[in-house]
Amino acid sequence: MSTEGSLRERLVEVGVHLVMTEGTTAVGLREIARRAGVSHGAPRRYFPTHHSLLSAIARRGFADLEARFAAAMAGLTSPRDLLRVFAREYVAYALECRGMFELMFRHELLDSDRHGSGGPRLRESTLPLFERLVALVAECRSAGNPPEDPAVAAAAFWSALHGLAQLWTWGSLRLVLDAHVGVPDGERLDRLVAEVLDAHLGPAVP
Repeated sequence: MSTEGSLRERLVEVGVHLVMTEGTTAVGLREIARRAGVSHGAPRRYFPTHHSLLSAIARRGFADLEARFAAAMAGLTSPRDLLRVFAREYVAYALECRGMFELMFRHELLDSDRHGSGGPRLRESTLPLFERLVALVAECRSAGNPPEDPAVAAAAFWSALHGLAQLWTWGSLRLVLDAHVGVPDGERLDRLVAEVLDAHLGPAVP
């Protein structure tokens, strides 16, 4: 890798570390430059705007999430099993990588045409992930109750997962479930994910 490429990667790595440890509010061009040991103006050569830097960091998050999906789905063939693993890994990533998860789905970054930095647009990382979800939802529901519009069905499923992850992170779900579901957090999360699957796909057929 060239020196220029190495510096760009180092800036992104510093940004990823900041997001993961301190959240998105800690990420700024000047702070990343300081921690990377370069001049305040150096990041501008690669990231002309703050949004372009955040987009590059978010792309790293999508790559990491994709790697988790690939590892967890290896060897599975059933569409429902694949979708269940997708759901579990999505929620697990949200809880383990809260800062990155928050950053990855901010609309102003997804609409990244106006925040270009010469690299791939952020949507080129996110749309294939959603298309996979559309395909899995459509295949799961094709026999029993096929959706009129698989993309809308997948978007509803995604919204439920995202809401589950966010409400759990905020503590709201723990609050309402503590008095009713006396099981460990991990089991409660598994049961919640299973309920989301059943709600959108119907109960699994033995």
